Amino acid sequence: MGTAGGRAGSGGADDGRHAAGTLDEALAALVHSGWHQFHEVNWPGRPQARLDHVLVGPGGIVVVDAKDWTGDVRVVSGGLWQDRYARPQAVEGALAQCAAVTSVVEPRYRRLVRPLICMTAQTNLFGITRADVPVVGPGQVVRAIGLLPEVLDREDVAGLHKSLGRTLTGDQQAGLAGFPRRVPARGGRPARRKERHGRASGAGYMPPKEWDPSQYGRPAMAHPGRTAGPHFGAITAGRLALLAAFVVFAVFFLPPGGP
Repeated sequence: MGTAGGRAGSGGADDGRHAAGTLDEALAALVHSGWHQFHEVNWPGRPQARLDHVLVGPGGIVVVDAKDWTGDVRVVSGGLWQDRYARPQAVEGALAQCAAVTSVVEPRYRRLVRPLICMTAQTNLFGITRADVPVVGPGQVVRAIGLLPEVLDREDVAGLHKSLGRTLTGDQQAGLAGFPRRVPARGGRPARRKERHGRASGAGYMPPKEWDPSQYGRPAMAHPGRTAGPHFGAITAGRLALLAAFVVFAVFFLPPGGP
């Protein structure tokens, strides 16, 4: 869908034709291209969580995770960064959302579900992570969606929109029997589970203090006595590999979840 790296303010001379000042404007523009949309809908299997936007159109199904990060947000060497912090949790979250939606569509459509992260405060950001998750600003949303090949006709789009509408906007409580329940802790309160997220206020990985310019695209910074641990990239890559494997499993092996 594009280059593997990018930052706010990048983009070719023709990008202005597709530019939108806000995500709402970009989504409105997509309506004219045949894209049906859901906003703030159920996250399948997680009654307390919501999906920001789900798009159904000629290019398939796109699950949009909107984030309002500030600072220097960029995609470098396939990794998502905010200032001096790596943010693999955001990519993991987008893949998890994609897998959840994939699990409730008919098997023949599962390979057409894609994630997309929109950084609403980074207007012209455009990059692709190593996990094949596009990270774009509002001004590049239409461009990113337009790069998808047309794989659905109007009848397919209408049918998918109708079936997903029942799943994503209905009451999830009736369908919770197939999902494991958390065992209450002592005192009768449910056990709390830490959520991983990539918000600006959330915890992130600290990059190595000795930068490798070929790996991160930044000047080297010498810090005597402190070196980068070799496990840093392995942990991040491992998590993304597991999530990618789960998406493949959801696409090809899970039973139909749609009506």
